[in-house]
Amino acid sequence: MTNIKYETPYDKYERFGCASLTDAELLAIILRNGTKDEDVLSLANKILSQVDSNRRVVGLYNLSFDQMIAFPGIGKVKAMTLDCILELSKRISRQEKERKLDFSRAVSVADYYMEELRHLKAEQVRVLLLDTKCHLIKEITLSLGTVNSSIISVRDVYINALRYEASAILIVHNHPSGDPTPSNEDYRVTGRIKSAGEIMQIPLMDHIIIGDMKYYSFKAMGYI
Repeated sequence: MTNIKYETPYDKYERFGCASLTDAELLAIILRNGTKDEDVLSLANKILSQVDSNRRVVGLYNLSFDQMIAFPGIGKVKAMTLDCILELSKRISRQEKERKLDFSRAVSVADYYMEELRHLKAEQVRVLLLDTKCHLIKEITLSLGTVNSSIISVRDVYINALRYEASAILIVHNHPSGDPTPSNEDYRVTGRIKSAGEIMQIPLMDHIIIGDMKYYSFKAMGYI
């Protein structure tokens, strides 16, 4: 069989559909055009090679808006378009997983928050306030930390728990390093929140640390 060479990603799309396109070809269609010195497919490949050594499209999540417009041929409109598509993909992924979310299972919670939190450059702490049936009442972003650490106030945790009449709480936070192994401070804070919860009769169900496609559950490891 003779191999057919298609001139553009658009030709390939029309013949075989969107699923047939490579990551670079998908990105090229989104970008629409290149520069006077570089065609759009070459530009797409260059972007992917700079955001991930293996040219994986997931590397695009690591690009800030300023980094996007730093590429020759990527102006504000293209950067906005790409940023919105990345945000849309996160929301689609999250809403799909939301239907299967079970707050009593660490794997379910970790799967739900993985895509949203694993790409963040700094630590972020979420407090999930739950009712008697383990349904979510309120999600609160309690702390925005530095790259290395984040401060969790036990007082703030339980002020919010009382305010929303929560029956239990669950803590989720990320490690920007990608390694979810708890730090000494993670152990200390978890212990303090657990002890306060026993006194307040609003138990800490779990503390889940999100890494890069892996997680750590204090409950699963027997610390809660």
